Amino acid sequence: MKRDKSGAGSLRADASRNLAKILSAARAVFAEDGLAAPMDLIARRAGVGIGTLYRRFPTRDALVAAIAEEYVTDLVAVTRELGEAEQDVRAALCGLVDWCAEPGRGALAAALADVPTERFHASPPFARARHEWLELVDDLVRRGQRDGVVRPDIGTGDVVGLLNLFACHPDRLPGQVGVQPGRYLRLMLDALLTGPARLGELPGAPVDLDALR
Repeated sequence: MKRDKSGAGSLRADASRNLAKILSAARAVFAEDGLAAPMDLIARRAGVGIGTLYRRFPTRDALVAAIAEEYVTDLVAVTRELGEAEQDVRAALCGLVDWCAEPGRGALAAALADVPTERFHASPPFARARHEWLELVDDLVRRGQRDGVVRPDIGTGDVVGLLNLFACHPDRLPGQVGVQPGRYLRLMLDALLTGPARLGELPGAPVDLDALR
């Protein structure tokens, strides 16, 4: 007699949906309120019970680690996709800058940036994904230098440093810069490229004299 496995399958599907809802809610709440946001707020936003949240993530650190791993895994996927889809390295770098500087994503990166990096690097999945991302960025930089569109006197660390500054720490930048970090990230990254055609039109709006008074 065959056993009916539909119940187990349904439970697995429910668990998968709950996990996705928890991670989505945590991303939004951490971006809005920081990593110290109440766990019950995340559970309410996800539409699950607090017990369900703690069964999946027994501690806040476990949830933060999962969000960090998800973020860097997405970063790897986007960087690889841009590198494969764009023949022009400038277009690939432009897409990467825009993805990193997107407001909600930048706020999440800023929240995660407050966590000591050694806590993330102790996680093998995070460490592997971060290493893979650095290799992908290095490939873009080297390809751009071979193509003559990236300055020969810069390194991968220069690009990563700018991304970290403008995408992960917008709250620590001067007022008008922190409000639209994507614009200034483009300006700074533009200086790393060569030739008249660089990253194209800048996002955001120019800061006029009145804003400085």
